[in-house]
Amino acid sequence: MQTMPSPHAAQPTSESPQSLNFELITPFIDSTRRVLATMAGMDVAMGSPYLKSEATANWDVSGIISFSDGLVGSMAMTFRNSVALKLVAALTGAEMDSTSAEFTDAIGELANMIAGNAKQNLNMSVNISVPTVVTGAGHTIARIAGAPSVVIPCQSRAGDFAIEINIRLKRQI
Repeated sequence: MQTMPSPHAAQPTSESPQSLNFELITPFIDSTRRVLATMAGMDVAMGSPYLKSEATANWDVSGIISFSDGLVGSMAMTFRNSVALKLVAALTGAEMDSTSAEFTDAIGELANMIAGNAKQNLNMSVNISVPTVVTGAGHTIARIAGAPSVVIPCQSRAGDFAIEINIRLKRQI
């Protein structure tokens, strides 16, 4: 699978994703597949991870979870609005308006389920935040310094989306 273009045309940086600690990234890939298969009946195909330097989200809707304790940073799931609406409908069995509180709650819960499931497979003490949901084209997601920001393109029958992971081990601070 090839890397999906985003409206912001995020280009891979000169760093190689092979220099990343994939033991920290793999639980998020596995969790995304597992949660969407179980909760929404959707298979997810993963594209090639790439590094991203800018803080602008790939698309219009982001569900963000922050990490503390043994792992610091964040995970964001970013979607086009149309894809987020389809995923929420598959998760909840109901169509929603993207400006409704229920839609925002569903995106936050999806991010929470994926982060919580990944946390179980990280083999360390990790605390996760309550979800934050940000909407609107061109919004930014704060990044922690000194940690790579890796984007994992995803494809599902609802459409393309991405997982953006910006994490590092706490002891690396």
